Order: sequence, then C-alpha cells, then structure tokens
Amino acid sequence: MTVRRGEKTMRRGYTTGLCAAAAARGAVLALLGRPADQVSAWTAREEEVRLPLCDRRTDGEWGEAGVVKDAGDDPDVTDGVTVRAKARLRTEPGLVFRAGAGVGTVTRAGLAMPVGEAAINPGPRRLITRAVADLLPPGFGLEVVVSVPGGEEVARRTFNPRLGVEGGISILGTTGIVEPMSEEAFKDSLVPQLDLVVAAGHRVAVLIPGRIGEKAAENLGLPRRSFVIMSNFVGYLLEEAARRSLDGVILFGHHGKLVKVAAGVFHTHSRVADARLETVAAEAARQGASRELVGRLLDSDLAEGVLDLLRADGLLGVFPALAERAGRRAEKHVGGKLRVGVVFTTLSGEILGMNQTAVELGRDLGWNR
Repeated sequence: MTVRRGEKTMRRGYTTGLCAAAAARGAVLALLGRPADQVSAWTAREEEVRLPLCDRRTDGEWGEAGVVKDAGDDPDVTDGVTVRAKARLRTEPGLVFRAGAGVGTVTRAGLAMPVGEAAINPGPRRLITRAVADLLPPGFGLEVVVSVPGGEEVARRTFNPRLGVEGGISILGTTGIVEPMSEEAFKDSLVPQLDLVVAAGHRVAVLIPGRIGEKAAENLGLPRRSFVIMSNFVGYLLEEAARRSLDGVILFGHHGKLVKVAAGVFHTHSRVADARLETVAAEAARQGASRELVGRLLDSDLAEGVLDLLRADGLLGVFPALAERAGRRAEKHVGGKLRVGVVFTTLSGEILGMNQTAVELGRDLGWNR
C-alpha cells in the first residue's frame, strides 16, 4: 500500500495492533492444528490484508505465532520488532488479554485502559477479536497473551515511561494502518498526557516544548504530574486542553520557541514559522529601542544572542510584555475557554518573563516562587 507525500510515493505500514491481530489468528490456527505461513487480518475499515507469520508452534494447550512489524516508510521506533501472540481456548465466551514480555502494564489512571491492565489499547483489542472470531468453536472464548521481545528497551524511546506504562511498549493503532511520516499520529500520541493530568486531580496543565522547560518547571516546584510535553504543537494541545474543561494551562519553556505565540504562531517548528527575532524586535521598538538596536536584533543568528543586546540596553522588559501578549493570543485561539499563563526561560532555565495569569495559575499549582 502506498500514498503520495508531496513528490514522493511512500509505503504505508501496519500498526502493532494489526500485527498482534494477525499473530493471534496464526496462534489459534496453530492451536487448531492448521498452521499457516501467512494469515488475513482486517483493518478497522474492514480492509483485508495478508501478513506473513514466523515461529508458529503449539504444545496442545497454547498456540503461538509472531509477525515482524513493517512500519512502511514511517520512522516508527517499533519498526522491525516481532509482535508475538499466544492463545488458548477458554470455556467462557469472550477474549481475555494479558501482557507478555515486552508489553507494558498500565500503572496510572487516565489512560485508555484501567490501572493493572495490559497496555493493549481498545482499538487493537477490537482488531484481535475480529481476527479470531470465525475460528473459535461455539461457546468458547480465548485467552491472548501478547509479547514483544526487546519491547522494554524500545519503550524507553517512547512516551510510555512518562505516561505510567511500565514493562514494555503499548500495543497501539486504532485503524491498523501506519501512515508514513504522519504528523497527526505524533500529535495524537501527545494527547494522553492531558488525560493523566486530569486523572491526577490537577485543574491546570503545564505545557512544555521539551527538556529545557521541563527542567526549569521542576526547579520551580511545579508538580511533575501536571507536565505535558507538547513539542511544536502549541495550538493543538491548547485545543485539546480546552476540550477537557481544564481551568487553565501554563505555556512554559524557552523564549526562542514560545515568543512565536505572541505573534499568533501556534505551530512553532521553524520550517512552519520562524518569527522569533521579528517578534522580539517589534516589542523592543515599542519600548524605545533605537533603529540600530532593532537592526542588530533582526540580524542576530540565535534567539539566545538577543539577550545580551537587550540586557545592555536595559530592555529585558520585552519578555514580560511578550508573555502578556502571548497569553492573550492563546486565550483567543481557544475562544476564551482556558486561562493561559506564559513563562519564558533562557537555555539555563532562568526566567525571563511571565504574565500575571502564569503567576496566579502557578500559585494554584504550588510553585515555590
């Protein structure tokens, strides 16, 4: 299966959920004495695909099979892992799912599955159920154990440790298909962090672009369970936070990333919009900077480089002003459904400026300013 991305033709791949479904079907066939080299599995849209099996075996009680995941042209950390399924019949109808080696267990409330359950999401559970339904004898159910050799190591390169999924990867993928280079998939992977904030009892989330903001927020004593890594997707995470009826959020991070919000930029990757220097220079001019200084600000190579220029002219006050502007723009972006605090930091975590809303929301979260 292929799809066009600009001038390129790229291969779609299969999710760990669809691989688990195919492996489960292969395991049941092995258990029934009908081992196969490849099996059918069905996507959420009822599209039939054929996937090859490996390591088919049975001991009479359990059947087992594996599928090597092919993520297509998507840079997926689980590409090439083997998703294995063991299955045995139950005398009660329905499927019971368990986590084997390399598949995580949910340890925090707020995720798609309850605490203590295998991190096999509802979508993959439906795909697995669909894949084995026509093979089960009348009145029988199935116990399915999904494992991923090496999954615990792979999980360290995912959001699982932050989300409270321990012991391995999550089995994911509602549709069954991996879209290559999918920004939407990455954005969707960030959203469960908001549900964990709500489940932890917080009414304010701290939205952080990355490690710089995270470390600075920790040093202020903000609770880690209020943190949400948003990468460049400021607008998207603001909208998702508003959907969850939070009282407010604090945008907390390096000024070179977040000052763009003051200019109405809500996707902060530099290839989408890079208005850092222009935004700072405009506010500096409003506060009385000379034409020469404005020119030097615009010609600066790095966002961090403007600090010395502003400091020398006593104009670091541009950052509290820009924080106020960024907060207003962000609140307007979500139609006033959220209060939005903004905190700008340096690379070392020093706070350059914040708006009054950040002061109030931070106090609600118990920071130690």
